[in-house]
Amino acid sequence: MLFLVFYDITDNELRNRVSSLLKQKGLERVQLSVFLGDLNSSRLRDVEAGLRMIRKRKGEGRFFILIVPITENQFKQRIIISDEKEDEEKEEGIIW
Repeated sequence: MLFLVFYDITDNELRNRVSSLLKQKGLERVQLSVFLGDLNSSRLRDVEAGLRMIRKRKGEGRFFILIVPITENQFKQRIIISDEKEDEEKEEGIIW
């Protein structure tokens, strides 16, 4: 199943760790603080555990992560509004 991962993290070091972890786990960045990936239940648990480990090191500031499951059908119905022509022309790929 596809998962969107959104985060709002004010600490630069923690934000970079989250970003690195998500890339390492095979998710693709679709916006500065949004990643998308196809995860089975085992990989999802692995991602969640890694994010919770990073959360334990939280210092000051905001640390918020939202993981949302979406079906491929829902993803195909996405609406893209962009000033970059190529974004609107991409076909069925998993990139925005």
